Amino acid sequence: MRRDVIELFAGVGGFRVGLNDIHRFDEHGIAIENRDWNFVWSNQWEPSTKVQHAFECYKKRFDLHESDDKNNPLYWCNKDISTVPANIIPEHSLLVGGFPCQDYSVARSLSGEKGIEGKKGVLFWDIARILKEKHTPFVLLENVDRLLKSPASQRGRDFGIMLRTFHDLGYNVEWRVINAAEYGCAQKRRRTFIFAWKKNLNYNSISQYTPFQIMYNEGIFARNFPIEQNQINRNKLNQDVDLRKYKDTVEMTENFKSQFYNTGVMIDGVVNTFESIPIIEPFISLREIREEREGLNEYFLTEVQRDKFEVLRDGKRVPRTRPNGETYIYSEGKMEFPDSLDLPGRTMLTSEASINRSTHVIKDWATDNLRFITPIEAEKLQSFPEDWTNTGMPQKRRYFMMGNALVTQIINRLEKTLSNIIENE
Repeated sequence: MRRDVIELFAGVGGFRVGLNDIHRFDEHGIAIENRDWNFVWSNQWEPSTKVQHAFECYKKRFDLHESDDKNNPLYWCNKDISTVPANIIPEHSLLVGGFPCQDYSVARSLSGEKGIEGKKGVLFWDIARILKEKHTPFVLLENVDRLLKSPASQRGRDFGIMLRTFHDLGYNVEWRVINAAEYGCAQKRRRTFIFAWKKNLNYNSISQYTPFQIMYNEGIFARNFPIEQNQINRNKLNQDVDLRKYKDTVEMTENFKSQFYNTGVMIDGVVNTFESIPIIEPFISLREIREEREGLNEYFLTEVQRDKFEVLRDGKRVPRTRPNGETYIYSEGKMEFPDSLDLPGRTMLTSEASINRSTHVIKDWATDNLRFITPIEAEKLQSFPEDWTNTGMPQKRRYFMMGNALVTQIINRLEKTLSNIIENE
């Protein structure tokens, strides 16, 4: 099977950077791709902004040429994914994408003609629509770790619906929540990675193993992100959850809730999941990614900004009132200020470099002044090449792009196993 890929919700190209082991770009700004995964199509659309900065970055780095012909897939690269006709998308062996955690509840359509409908604008349904049309063999997705628990009012409902949807489309699924810093990266970033495969493939022979053999040793995540063997907390274990006992995802929307842990597998609609313990590797510290050069004065904190950060980083206990009138105490623990250079970065948000509690503040290499991290340091936290997002977008947007991105090193690490899986088909 050829290694042809489509990248949805592509952002600035994190999956492609990881799969093709990209570390720099040439004098024209075009990425130097060190592997030969063939990205046959991508889609990136930001509905809330007129200027499509992420797409322009992707377009520049990968020398993408759009088309004015609606019958050409390249016409659809920068369009709302819900408007893209699935039949126009090129054939591919792997679909990748980092998509947002949204409300996955479903209902029967009013007319009854369309059957089951998910909420408008929920991007997972576009993934499902494409998988149904294209019969994509393999899928690799990334999402936030809270996906496994949402919504708060019905724990696990959304992820359960997602798994049942994969089952209905003929897939088996494995997932793992990976904290990048625990596996040698520069950032404490916990994300859910989901790998799905069609049951008619050679790779499905993995289902001959027990679910726990897959999760501990044989699965794609166990092979690349080892966990402590046979360490099971019986209080964080959920076995043989049969999603097939629900008539459909509408019934699951109404009745399903379950506990999903950081490691799991679904084979033929039956889920097993437990809380695994990572075999922790040395991380990359903020000191190692800090720029060692003079002249970074524009990133220095003013005295007023420093005072604000000291208040924001301090611990607090504040009385608040819920919508129903009930009062409670909101508390936050004290955070180190400035950030320790001997630790990995914390989870970077899209608001990085603004005045808020989550923004990184470090000591400058040349002066010891306190400062924001630079856009290059933000890129290093996500293991992107330096100046990847320096394609003409405002500096604030460069931070935003990295706050939205994934740690490409995680994808890079999965690549060899993924390549072998696909080539064995």
